[in-house]
Amino acid sequence: MIRLDGKTAVVTGAARGIGRAIAEKLAELGAAVWICDISEAGARAAAEELAERGLAAEPRALDVSDGAAAAALVEEVREARGRLDILVNNAGINRDAMLHKMERRMWDEVIAVNLTGTFNMMQPASRIMREQGYGRIVNISSASWLGNIGQANYAASKAGVVGLTKTAARELAKYGVTVNAICPGFIDTEMTRGVPEKIWDLMVSKIPMGRPGRPEDVANMVAFLCSDAAAYVTGEVVNVGGGMVL
Repeated sequence: MIRLDGKTAVVTGAARGIGRAIAEKLAELGAAVWICDISEAGARAAAEELAERGLAAEPRALDVSDGAAAAALVEEVREARGRLDILVNNAGINRDAMLHKMERRMWDEVIAVNLTGTFNMMQPASRIMREQGYGRIVNISSASWLGNIGQANYAASKAGVVGLTKTAARELAKYGVTVNAICPGFIDTEMTRGVPEKIWDLMVSKIPMGRPGRPEDVANMVAFLCSDAAAYVTGEVVNVGGGMVL
């Protein structure tokens, strides 16, 4: 059975959806979790809910696109816990538009959060993990990294996350640090429930398992990759999509 007792974890974009499910799963397995989100109220609500169940969770407002703020958060965790064992980069946004209609700000905003934000968290965390000789980094990419109509910015950012993951995996392997990426498929969240019924049905029709994923499906894979059971797994891109990408 997977356990993460005594581990310290940071999860970004953890106030709701996939990020919240990840934070909850890691806490249930025994980790002390820092729930980070651009929404301070959302982070606090998520942490309070876990605390009511006797689980260790600390809420923090964090804009991952702010490099100084990201570095400060990582240092705060190190000072409070003496180490940082797990980093899950889940924070992400989308600003969809066809390539010929995409405004420059839409490109810049998505790259700043999804790709640069991942780098902003990984760089200071990697320094700590190198020194302590142990670490687990899981980056949430997307099935869209292979390309998706209307998502030039989002697809590019998530493809960049894959490249960043594989490079960091090569650099950090000898220090006992694994770095992997997860590519969720069509997951049932607040965001996807907002799509028109016709689009929902179309997306589900592309999934061999015949249903959208649940946030818990992604969280379970994160838990495995953060555990000692996955100590020899690094640089991998894992699809969690019910067979949507084969």
